[in-house]
Amino acid sequence: MKKVILVLVALLIVISCSKKDVKFEAFSSEAFAYDIGDGIAEVNASVRVKGFTQTEKNGTYVASINYIVDLVKPDNSVVKSIFKDVKIETGSEPIADVALEAQFNLDSTYVDGNYKLIFNIADKHSEGTAVSEVKFDLFR
Repeated sequence: MKKVILVLVALLIVISCSKKDVKFEAFSSEAFAYDIGDGIAEVNASVRVKGFTQTEKNGTYVASINYIVDLVKPDNSVVKSIFKDVKIETGSEPIADVALEAQFNLDSTYVDGNYKLIFNIADKHSEGTAVSEVKFDLFR
């Protein structure tokens, strides 16, 4: 009898430890800029998020993520909301992670140097928020 109880307790521990909730977080951020001519640079950036809440209706899973990107210039001044978007991802199976992408141009008033992007991310289906920072160089 003791062995049966011991096996049941061990089984319960294994099962409870195997279902880990993933917290809402951002990872794998990347950014780069390249000259497209006439003193204009195009910036491309991406970050992935996981741990968001998703809804399910009739076998379709939906995740909705809001994000706003701020730009920190070489002189540490900040351009708020240089890019913003809402990413709605759907699938027939639970969604593991979502890629968020930003693309915008910097004109010749932006000097060469080291820049930083700050992704301010919010899960629309929960109270979850995340922040991710990524640096890039602008040299024309």
